[in-house]
Amino acid sequence: MISTVLSIAPAQGTWVIRAAGAVIGESKRALELQEDGHSPVIYFPREDVEMAFLEATDHTTHCPRKGDASYFSIVAKSGVIRNAVWSYDTPIEGATGIAGYLAFYTGDKVAVEQL
Repeated sequence: MISTVLSIAPAQGTWVIRAAGAVIGESKRALELQEDGHSPVIYFPREDVEMAFLEATDHTTHCPRKGDASYFSIVAKSGVIRNAVWSYDTPIEGATGIAGYLAFYTGDKVAVEQL
C-alpha cells in the first residue's frame, strides 16, 4: 500500500544551500514537505536559488505521491554534481504546494541548513 500522507508547510527561519563550499541559495520562504516514512525535505523557491549554478538534465523520476520530477546538476568550480536537485513542475493533487520549487540531495558536497 502506498502512503498518501503529505504535509507542506512554511519552513521556519532562514534556510541555506551550500554546494562544494559555495552558498547557492538562501530563503526565508522555503517549504517543508513531510511524508510518512521519509525524512522531511526542504523545498526552495527558484527565485531564492542562484539558477546560474544549475543545469537541467534529462533525468526524470516518478513518485506516486507527488508526480513526475525533473532534475538539475549543480555546476561548481570543483566539478559537476550530477542530478543533485529535483523539482515537481506539475505535481499531482495533494502536492501542488511545491510546484516549481527546488529540493536538494544532501551529502558530502551539498548541504541544506537552517541558519
